[in-house]
Amino acid sequence: MTHSENNSPALSTTVAHVPERHRYELGVSGEPVGFTAYRDNDGRRIFFHTEIDDAFSGHGLSSVLIRQALDDVRRAGLRIVAVCPLVAAYLKKHDDFEDLTDPVTPEILEFIRDSTR
Repeated sequence: MTHSENNSPALSTTVAHVPERHRYELGVSGEPVGFTAYRDNDGRRIFFHTEIDDAFSGHGLSSVLIRQALDDVRRAGLRIVAVCPLVAAYLKKHDDFEDLTDPVTPEILEFIRDSTR
């Protein structure tokens, strides 16, 4: 999945799913500037870390990245678990993913700890 979107005349963004790296990557004008990382477990895509290059903060790019990643999760028929604070904050502001969202549990935290070592 690659999606292009213009947020402003100056920023041309792309979001690409990179399954072999367990993440969605954000590009601006062809340069990588961020990602959101996940692990899949039992029909759930568990997002545990998101980064945006400091030079691009304040442009709403994390929302572009997270939105496209969550849309992809919906298309894939998976559920969402937000361990990552940025993804969790996005979900609190956008209830259109409420039907796909599962809570963070101790078992999920243990799975993330074990799978990202």
